[in-house]
Amino acid sequence: MDKNIRYGKEAVAKERRSIQILEKKFSEKEFARTFSAAVNEIFKCKGKVIVTGLGKSGIIAQKISATLNSTGTYSMFLHTADSIHGDLGTIRKEDIVMIISKSGDTPEILKIIPFFKRYGVKTILITGDKNSTIAHFCEYILDCNVEEACPHNLAPTSSSTVALVTGDAIAIALLQKRGFSKKDFALFHPGGVLGRKLLLRVDDIMVKGNDLPIVNLNTNLKEVIYLISSKRLGCAIVLNKKNIAGMVTDGDLRRLLEKRMDIENLKAKDAMSINPKMIPSSSLAVNALNVMEKNKITQLIISNDGNTPAGIIHIHTLVELGLK
Repeated sequence: MDKNIRYGKEAVAKERRSIQILEKKFSEKEFARTFSAAVNEIFKCKGKVIVTGLGKSGIIAQKISATLNSTGTYSMFLHTADSIHGDLGTIRKEDIVMIISKSGDTPEILKIIPFFKRYGVKTILITGDKNSTIAHFCEYILDCNVEEACPHNLAPTSSSTVALVTGDAIAIALLQKRGFSKKDFALFHPGGVLGRKLLLRVDDIMVKGNDLPIVNLNTNLKEVIYLISSKRLGCAIVLNKKNIAGMVTDGDLRRLLEKRMDIENLKAKDAMSINPKMIPSSSLAVNALNVMEKNKITQLIISNDGNTPAGIIHIHTLVELGLK
């Protein structure tokens, strides 16, 4: 086997075993009790969760803080080194601090511990040494001692992975405890696919107003064809006075021309499909996509009240938005 492949597999195997060790800790009374108490402490926290660390632990702290924020727990990352140069001013008495430190003896953290104590801020420590100096000053110590994937057991690898997973476990436990839903998640991720699926409505993206291809029952078919081509939606809505009577699509025109070539005297009503599919303007865009896929259509009428047109949506628009 190629040495590079072997070294990579060994590293992954060591990190996998570290995760398994962490999983088993949840069956240990001390770890389970501490984890549950830490989650409850954060849940009842009236302020924010400040996550801090230095070096690799600082990077993990940033990710944990970001995960907490995106799942309904107000959080911020505090760079340990910057904290002693003014950033401690962000801390309030109602906050809680989560510290990430593999050794549990990070000098920069030890310098700010007295500040936490003075303010009466509760502290949670994720560490590789539950008997470390920092651990003596913290209310909740989560022992995440594992062997590094580094062959010298030095470079933070497995330890940072386990710290990250522990932070994720806390975030997900809080998410479920709060009853944080998909819709809540979407509100925090409006730019993502999930956000668009749960928040984007058809009236936000539909073609409307003067861009709508509207004809009446007696519009000459040549005019209908011209309108369909000029509006570039592949269809036209046919009205009977103000109400929707039908729709003429590219497909309707092709089927008509297969039967007869003389269209000089034909009207929109001769080519239209009656009872076209439509949905209310308040519908989610993803629901429009579902209707189109179910009925194998590429355009969908958006109605105001079931009778008058508000707009049209094309499946290409939904695909471009990443909903498909």
